[in-house]
Amino acid sequence: MKRILSIVAILAVVALVAFRLVSNKKAIDEKNQLPDNSGVAVAVNAAPVQSRVSQRNLSLVGTVAANQVIDVKAEVQGKLLSLRAELGDPVRRGQVIGRIDNQLQQLAVRNAEQQLADARQNVERYKNLFEGGAATQAQLDQYRLAFENATNQLAQARKQLANAVVTAPINGQVTRKAVEAGAFLSPGAAIVTIVDVSRLKVQLNVAENDVYALKPGDPVHITTTVFPGVSYPGKITFISPAGDEAHNYPVEVSFANQAKHPLKAGTYVDVAFNRQSQTPSLQIPREALVGSVKNARVYVVGDDSLTRLRKVTVGADYGDHLEVLEGLREGERVVTTGQINLTDSTRVNVIGSPAQNGATPQGTGNAPASGGTSSMSQ
Repeated sequence: MKRILSIVAILAVVALVAFRLVSNKKAIDEKNQLPDNSGVAVAVNAAPVQSRVSQRNLSLVGTVAANQVIDVKAEVQGKLLSLRAELGDPVRRGQVIGRIDNQLQQLAVRNAEQQLADARQNVERYKNLFEGGAATQAQLDQYRLAFENATNQLAQARKQLANAVVTAPINGQVTRKAVEAGAFLSPGAAIVTIVDVSRLKVQLNVAENDVYALKPGDPVHITTTVFPGVSYPGKITFISPAGDEAHNYPVEVSFANQAKHPLKAGTYVDVAFNRQSQTPSLQIPREALVGSVKNARVYVVGDDSLTRLRKVTVGADYGDHLEVLEGLREGERVVTTGQINLTDSTRVNVIGSPAQNGATPQGTGNAPASGGTSSMSQ
């Protein structure tokens, strides 16, 4: 009996607590419930979606690449007798950096020289015989052809002998050693890699809206956080005539490295073009945005004075205006103030708009500069 009474008491307490919780929730919900405005128009400000030209500097981020990267390879077969190149060593064009055993090439040159001498004698002998009527024109032509072949073979042998001396093809620094002295090399085997960073280049992807205003030879200014306050003047050297699926076009800029502030290949840099973007785009006031930029929504005022909450895709940031890539059409009105009192299908009374308060007319292009970078594919 005591156990039954205890269970009944516990159940009564639980029921009482549940009742109190339900009552409190109902009171809170009634308190937070928005007033029924179905018959009253909510006063709001609205602004039209406009096509505007916003002045902004065209600046892109890229990675520095060396002007030239050359893999020095063996052109003849043989043992690498010496290699006078260490990592980081500066080299000059034409400087001897290694020697390959050339005994076979020397023998080939001597044999070719002997064959050329024999061919020369045959041509002289048959020339005299032809003039004396003892040889035909065909015989003389045959030995002249043999003389030309022997000349070519000697030139080729001498070239092979010269290739046994490994020289630097460009000015630069040794950045990789593929072999050491004593290794046996086949034609095409890598020996060292030389990088020339006296001039550098940056390859960028420029959006279609901006690339048409650029041309080869246009000046650019390159800066980097590695050397704050230092500018590297350069110019556009290439603009691709073909873009990718995202309508971005490869553009290459070139500039001279500085001895006082030398940049290394692979460094991130900012490339500022000496122009401003003049491309018009659909824009809305920033205050019309509901939610974050990644999950952007706006209230659109319809012809029936009812609002519709619509998802939009936001592009560039121009300070007090935002570019709209998708979700709106030019001329539609978006609510700029009073969104806190709105839900989907709320009737509104538009009492003002930026155009009435001295805002920039459509297409005048006096929107404040944002200094933002143009969009690009990485």
